[in-house]
Amino acid sequence: MSMSGRMSPTLERSDSNGQTGRVKAVVQPSNSISVQGISYTIREHVGPWWNVSLYRKKWTRQILKDVSFHVESGQMMGILGNSGSGKTTLLDAISGRLGHKDNCFGDVYLNGCQLKKEQFKDCLSYVPQVDAVMAEVSLSHIADKIIGSRNFVGISGGERRLVSIGAQLLQDPKVMLLDEPTTGLDCLTAKQIVSLLSELAHRGRIVIITIHQPRSELFRLFDKITIMSFGEMVFCGNPMEMITFFSDCGYSCPEQSNPFDFYVDLTSVDTRSKERELETYSRVQVIVSAYKNSEIFSNVLATIERTKSMKELTPIPFKNKDSPNAFRQLWVLVRRITRNFSRDKMGVIMRLLQNLLFGLFVVFFLFRLRNDLEKGAVQDRVGLVYQCVSAPPYTGMLNSAVLFPPLRAISDQESKDGLYKKWQMLLAYIVHFLPFSVISVAIFCIFIYWIAGLHPDAARFGVFFAVVLACHIIGELLTLAVLGVVQNPNIVQSGVVLLNSAGVTMGTGLLRTIEDMPTIFKILSYLTFQKYSSEILIVNEFYGLNFTCGGANSSTTPNPVCVFSEGTQFIEKNFPGALCQFTLDFLILYAFIPGLAIVALLSFKIRDRIIARQ
Repeated sequence: MSMSGRMSPTLERSDSNGQTGRVKAVVQPSNSISVQGISYTIREHVGPWWNVSLYRKKWTRQILKDVSFHVESGQMMGILGNSGSGKTTLLDAISGRLGHKDNCFGDVYLNGCQLKKEQFKDCLSYVPQVDAVMAEVSLSHIADKIIGSRNFVGISGGERRLVSIGAQLLQDPKVMLLDEPTTGLDCLTAKQIVSLLSELAHRGRIVIITIHQPRSELFRLFDKITIMSFGEMVFCGNPMEMITFFSDCGYSCPEQSNPFDFYVDLTSVDTRSKERELETYSRVQVIVSAYKNSEIFSNVLATIERTKSMKELTPIPFKNKDSPNAFRQLWVLVRRITRNFSRDKMGVIMRLLQNLLFGLFVVFFLFRLRNDLEKGAVQDRVGLVYQCVSAPPYTGMLNSAVLFPPLRAISDQESKDGLYKKWQMLLAYIVHFLPFSVISVAIFCIFIYWIAGLHPDAARFGVFFAVVLACHIIGELLTLAVLGVVQNPNIVQSGVVLLNSAGVTMGTGLLRTIEDMPTIFKILSYLTFQKYSSEILIVNEFYGLNFTCGGANSSTTPNPVCVFSEGTQFIEKNFPGALCQFTLDFLILYAFIPGLAIVALLSFKIRDRIIARQ
């Protein structure tokens, strides 16, 4: 019997310190979720891409077929079925997360009100299979522990699942959807997770979970059980109704058998042979037909219609919107990112010293710059400038390509739950890496500038540091911008390397002077940050520099190597106009930083659109 629109008692502890253990009934509005006629199809290519004739053909595959059910507050429903039965797809359909939304039909009602596209994430809390809240999910004892990852050990698998559940409870959702929360856990931990979810449901929430191979001890914890097979709902009802229904169909569960395993096996299609597939599929269709004609299913449809037609409907239970302001959210994200990365001590050390390690190799080959043209005074300086323009962007790129994709995956999930926006995670990462970039580049510049023997002037050192820092930051921002629209970090890394190589080739003028380049490349060079950074560093080092030739002044020496006697001559010949454009080059170079930051933010806006259309 439907309780929609009425009040339901839930149990809460009467003593906040947990010493008495007494409970009292608190009357809360009863909520309900109704799913009516959900169907979902996708179009797939018949053959692989290399078989053009088959690849051009498509066929339609039915993933979900006319699924309907009704769940109310205080109930936990388990969705059972073998792999490929449509469990996860059904959960995605309920939560409004299906990629090809145009191929999804049917409606989802919350308290009799049909949910609109933009309301799903504001009402439903989703915990994907990947995987006073701390006390509610029994996590207080690990509040200060590391969650962990592939690189370092943290809390246990069961505790990670509890963290995922706890993160969803932050917004106090009334409807919780969980995709296989017990997968990969031992029997005891799995039972504890399901028991916790049952307790959360009995506190006035609706909990719907998909579950794979549950233990028989969990049978009594579910208020409703749904069995899926090949996208069709074979049964949906309470545990006792399930036993009665299958017994009436002639399939009584043997004693000492797990009802879950028995009924899931019974409703599965055996594809090992064509004969077995036809036999088992026919059996499943008979059971599906029996369920669709049963009183249980008729009551479900009647309850849905009655809930929709009620005059006084309970308002849609939106999540708690009392979230911090955007600045506070940004600060929390920055602090979380910094804490997580700081736990990897070796990673922090490498981020700070990676540019220095590169500098060691450069200094090893150059050791000390000279002013003698016969001993490579110009060539060594040009080579050093080339390395300082091309290498720092690579290290910045490597940082973003390795560190940011996991954060991007987290932001994709948490932004769907409405915790914050994707751009806030991006901006938080930018704020986080800036101090690391400054320290890492400062260590590199202090070492290489004074050890290699560049122009001994503090002001010029400041210019050198500012240019190298800009190149490093630009490399990291460029990678972030591409990560916004390209999912695979390996492809991003390769693409950014090619862009940087092209920029060095066209923009620096160190391989071929810009004046001698074809017009198209000359125009494109103005779009590269390497053009401006190389001109600044060349002027910074060569201006005011005097050369010698074999120990004598180049002006009195007939040696053909001694082309220049002053650094200004080299600048005017190879970088005409660089002297008078020094300040402008500096401003344009640093304009790349906010420009790429804006592009990166826009790319994540585009990412939102792409994900929404998938």
